Amino acid sequence: MTAQNVVDLLVARGVINEGQAYDISNEAVHGGKDVLAVLLEFGVFSNEDEFWATVAEEIGAQHFDLTEFDPPKELVGIMPSAMARLYGAFPITMDSTSLHVAFTDPLNPQLAEDLRFAIGKDVVPVVARRDQVQALIDKHYGSGATSFDEIFKQLGLSAAKSNDEPDPNSAPIVRFVDLVLTQAIKEKASDIHFEPFEHEFKIRYRVDGALYEMAPPPAHLANTVISRVKVMANLNIAERRIPQDGRIMTTVEGKPVDMRVSSLPTQHGESVVLRVLDRSSIQLTMTDLGMSDYLYSYIQETIHKPNGIFIVTGPTGAGKTTTLYAALREINTIDSKLLTAEDPVEYELDGIMQVPVNEAVGLTFARALRAFLRQDPDRIMVGELRDLETASIAIQASLTGHLVLSTLHTNDAAGAVTRLVDLGVEPFLISATLEGVLAQRLLRTICKECKVSYNPSQSILNQLGLTAHDTQGKQFFTGGGCGRCGNSGYKGRKGLFELMDITDPLRDMIVKRAPTLTLKQKAIEMGMVTLRQDGIRSIFDGVTTIEEVLKYT
Repeated sequence: MTAQNVVDLLVARGVINEGQAYDISNEAVHGGKDVLAVLLEFGVFSNEDEFWATVAEEIGAQHFDLTEFDPPKELVGIMPSAMARLYGAFPITMDSTSLHVAFTDPLNPQLAEDLRFAIGKDVVPVVARRDQVQALIDKHYGSGATSFDEIFKQLGLSAAKSNDEPDPNSAPIVRFVDLVLTQAIKEKASDIHFEPFEHEFKIRYRVDGALYEMAPPPAHLANTVISRVKVMANLNIAERRIPQDGRIMTTVEGKPVDMRVSSLPTQHGESVVLRVLDRSSIQLTMTDLGMSDYLYSYIQETIHKPNGIFIVTGPTGAGKTTTLYAALREINTIDSKLLTAEDPVEYELDGIMQVPVNEAVGLTFARALRAFLRQDPDRIMVGELRDLETASIAIQASLTGHLVLSTLHTNDAAGAVTRLVDLGVEPFLISATLEGVLAQRLLRTICKECKVSYNPSQSILNQLGLTAHDTQGKQFFTGGGCGRCGNSGYKGRKGLFELMDITDPLRDMIVKRAPTLTLKQKAIEMGMVTLRQDGIRSIFDGVTTIEEVLKYT
């Protein structure tokens, strides 16, 4: 059910023309939207059933409405639960010769073929709405992760060690890896880790900043599973001695998903980590980031300035790129030339010239930035100010009438100034060009389904620096843990922000090489809200917990 497959099908049937096809696939692929949602948005179909009826007609299958469908137990029992989830399949009817099955992806003919071999019956695909099929699978076969032993048993792979290593391109391994990726993406994972150890093979995924472990598959399949991931990422599977980087572009439940792949040789095999690049995050605007009105107004004003440097700081995974992309979307107008240098280019933005940094061939941030100045830009984004040369050219660009957006890895906003001085930048140049520094963190929000109030101990309130007077009349909340949040008590994340506006008093202090703490104290005097204060505000608003704020600030 890739966007391109659906678009090609509709063009071939004369439902849409080439111009519409281009617009729809562009919106679905680059916009990160479900292709069906785009088709309804464009008015190609008035409702979902019309679309699925067209698909049924295309593949010569029956079209069913499963709204009131209540399958008999014996029909459900024909297919093991692991197999139903693995193939996204649900049995609808059965006659003497064949089993009629609805698939979540009816346009993939290989699924019916694989299922025929697995259950030993003729399988006839039928078509129904994807959400209806998935709901039936979840209801009758369970929606949670099944044990991998059960999956491998259904796939015909023994958990016992075999002398022959399975082929990474064999159907069982392909389906297994697809299932792992699908499940992790459904859980909104940001990273998927494949980790081989001496006696076990772990698969973990990071959701809302915390790692969760899946049931471990047989250890002897580590090399095969990792080879399959490398094949998908177009990496060299014969080379296991050096790190490699690649990219996987796939479709999960109709939505395009990009994954950045990194392999690392370890003592017991290759560790592979997939960073899931959520295309929906590039659709975010400044108003979606949950900033205060003052912060939003300041950033709007700053990114529309003709020159200067605006820096976003924070650790890896703090959402710096998302914030900068939202800012770029605001200033990406027909009368502005925008250039970015990124390592790597994670998301493609229409109307912006994006340059992937490649140190191996000598294309560094500094070299890209120097070339940018000859490309007549209005605004420039540099992925990171990581050395003196890059920082110096960024300052030069600012002094010659360009707005420069960039990132730094520092603990707080005031630390960005000290970091630039440490790199070797002259303080008077920092003072002349720096407009503002935004420090940010992402912390988990309390699950709305299991949110409960409680009274925290005085010792934990003391860690936050809160007195009894500060907490008078305030309520504190935590997550009790439920099925929706995987019993973690958290669901989703929000940003914490600390903005240091570089005003004249601060510029004077920067020139005098004032230390970080002095700069921070002066900024607080002048009204800066620190990350900790923003976190306390989120606690009082009932959005997050004390533990999360203490962990990240």
